[in-house]
Order: sequence, then structure tokens, then C-alpha cells
Amino acid sequence: MKEKDFIAELQDLTYLNWTDTKLSPGTPGCFLKAYEENDGVKYYYKLSNYDSYRGVFGHENINELIISRFLTILGVEHLEYQLIHALVLINGKTIETYITKSVNFRKKEERKIAFDVFYDLNKQIDEAPLAFAIRMGWEMYFYQMMAVDYLICNRDRHGANIELLVDSNGSVRPAPIFDHGCSLLFSCYSNLKSIEKFDVMEERAVNNFIGSRSLEYNLQLLPKGKKLFKGNLTESDKETLLEGVKSLLPFQHTEKIWNMLWERWDYFAKICY
Repeated sequence: MKEKDFIAELQDLTYLNWTDTKLSPGTPGCFLKAYEENDGVKYYYKLSNYDSYRGVFGHENINELIISRFLTILGVEHLEYQLIHALVLINGKTIETYITKSVNFRKKEERKIAFDVFYDLNKQIDEAPLAFAIRMGWEMYFYQMMAVDYLICNRDRHGANIELLVDSNGSVRPAPIFDHGCSLLFSCYSNLKSIEKFDVMEERAVNNFIGSRSLEYNLQLLPKGKKLFKGNLTESDKETLLEGVKSLLPFQHTEKIWNMLWERWDYFAKICY
């Protein structure tokens, strides 16, 4: 039986040891990560944004759950996240918050390498990252990624947020798509005025390694008339995507999340299908 993706009951995870992962220069806060291994399986835990003054803030982990569900609907291979209501211990202080848990997607004999590093080591002269990915036979993976990033308004698809897995024979494959916290309305921090003003179709500054820095322009790089996803988003999917989340975010916030996914899906379908 598949483990449920949201545990609302408070869990004591104060035994986890959190380490800093800094954000971009000039951005306050950091994302804290923790690891543990049980019965030979490695688990990864991640907090939303954190600093020593505000503690844990933001809702990146809720975004991860919603987008994990969204990618399941579309039939995209991805890292599945579980959202857990938990007590954590950071710098000697116990904090009640929500964290994500995921399972290591690497096979035992595989090692990981960031796509931008692999590209720099193996590209041809003047070969763009997307052209390189197509030459390697990974075009569908990257077409799906670019479409998904538009649909969820992902602002942080830098070269290390795309991983490749290399086995002991030297065979290379793209890892399941992961790390979507800086998407949707992540910058609003549940501020109602910011949420009300948020334009779900607006072009926003993004950190893309593949294609351009415009999510909308990147749709023009996708093959026209080619079905990229096994599934389609329908209005009946709203409850599935937001199950359990409505109690964690303001009503206006969850409505804007749904509006973003629905309106962007409609635009994507018209442009690409």
C-alpha cells in the first residue's frame, strides 16, 4: 500500500540534524536539510525558508506537495514528496512546522552529477544546453521539464537543479524531476495583499539553465502538436491537488494556486497542442 503523501498528525522529529543550504546571494534565509537511513534506504528531509530571527517561514514545502501531485496527474516521472507536520530541533530551539520527506532516487551503484557540470565536460563547441540534451537523446525529458516549469512558474531551474545519474558502467540517465519549492506563489508568504495582486500569467524573473530566462518563450522551443504528457489537467483535479492543503494556507492563496495551474495549462495546451 502506498504511503499517504500528507501526515497532519504532529510527529516528533527532533532527532534530525539540520544543515544549512544557502539561497542565492542577497536573499535572506536558507533552506535546511537533514538525512537519515533506515534499513538501507536513505531519506531526505527539507524545511521551507529559515533564518535565526524568523525561524521557519514561507510555504515552499507545501508547494512541493502540490506539484508532486500535479506531476502525478500529468504522468511525469518525478521525486515524490511527503509533507509532514513535525517538531524539529534547530539551534537548540524546538519548532513546530511542516517538512518534506523524500526517498533517495539513486540506485546503489549510481552516482549523481549536476547537468551543468556534465554539459561543460562533454559539450561541443558553441553547443547550447538544449541542443546538447537533444544530442544525448534526452529531448522528451527536457521538453517535459520546460513545459512543467512554465505551468508551475518555477523560478529556480539552475544547472544543479537538474541531475544526471551515472552507473558503474558509465551509462548516464536524467534523474526524476525534483525541487519545485520556488514556484507558484512562493514569494507571497501568505500576505493577502500580495496574493490578491499576484498575476498568475505574469512573466517573472527566473534562473533557467535550459532555454532562455523566459518561461513563456521556452514554450516556443517545444515541438508543436506533440503530446508531452500522458495525462491532462481537468477541473475535477482541483480537490486532489489541494486535499489537506486548504487548512494550511488562506483560501485566497489556494484559489490563486489553482487559477495559476488551470490558466497556464489552458495557454500551454493552445500553444503546444
